[in-house]
Amino acid sequence: MEYLQTQGISLPRLGLGTFRMQGDACRAAVESALGLGYRHIDTAEMYGNEEAIGAAIAASRVARSELHVTTKVWNENLAPDAIRRAFDTSLKKLRLDRIDLYLVHWPAKNMNLPAMFETLMKLKAEGRTRAIGVANFNIALLKTVVEQIKAEIACNQVEYHVMLDQTPLRQYMASKSIPLVAYCPLAQGRAAADATLTAIGRKHGATAAQVALKWLLDQDGVAAIPKASRPESQKSNLGALNVGLDDEDMQAIAGLPKDRRCVNPGFAPAWD
Repeated sequence: MEYLQTQGISLPRLGLGTFRMQGDACRAAVESALGLGYRHIDTAEMYGNEEAIGAAIAASRVARSELHVTTKVWNENLAPDAIRRAFDTSLKKLRLDRIDLYLVHWPAKNMNLPAMFETLMKLKAEGRTRAIGVANFNIALLKTVVEQIKAEIACNQVEYHVMLDQTPLRQYMASKSIPLVAYCPLAQGRAAADATLTAIGRKHGATAAQVALKWLLDQDGVAAIPKASRPESQKSNLGALNVGLDDEDMQAIAGLPKDRRCVNPGFAPAWD
C-alpha cells in the first residue's frame, strides 16, 4: 500500500468508504476489509455506522498504530460546543483513544469558519485527533481556511472520478500541498459500466473499476475511498494498485465526459 504524508499522518492511498453501510452488514464489511489488508477506514457522524465500525476494529486485532480512521462532523453541528459534543460521541462510538483525521463534512451557509477551526485546532493540540481537514470545500472556502485562518488541514475530501474534472481545485490544493481524497471514485457504478474503461481493462487483464481507481491513484497527492461491502469487491479494488496504465489509456480516459457530478445536495457550495 502507498501512503500520502500530510500534516504528520500517513494516509493509505486506498481506503474503504462506508456511506450507506449499516449495522451488522457494516461491521462484517469492515472486518472483511481489515482482514484483506485495508488500513484506512472512512466514516462520518451522519452515516450512523460508527458503532458498527468501532466493533469491527475492536474485533480485528489490527494494531492501532497501523490503522487510519477518518470521521466527520455534520454541517448542523459546526458551532464550537456542537463540534466538541459530536467529536466526543464519535470517539466513544468508534471505541478509539483518538481520531486520526477529523473533517468538516460539508460547509454550511451560516458557519463561523474562524470559530470552527479554532475548535478543531484545539482538538488537535489536545492530541484527541492527529489531524484535521475538510470535505466538499470549494476553492474560495479553502482559500479562507488556508490563507486567512491559516489552519493546517490534512486534506479536502471531494467527489472525484474519471467523469468529473477537478483540475482547478486540484491545482490550488497542490500549490498548498493539500492532498485530495476522492469519494465516489467509481462515479456510483458508472465507471464499472463504461465501455471505454472496460476496453482498457481488457487490455490489462483488469476490470473497468480497477482502471478508474488506478487513474486516480496515479495522480500525485490523490487518495481514493471506494465503498465496497462484499469481500470480492474489496479485493478487486485492492487489485487496482497493480494495474499499469499507458499513454494511450490516459488519452482514452481524457476523452470521457468530465461533467458527471453524482453528489450535489441543495446545501452544497457553489462549485468552482
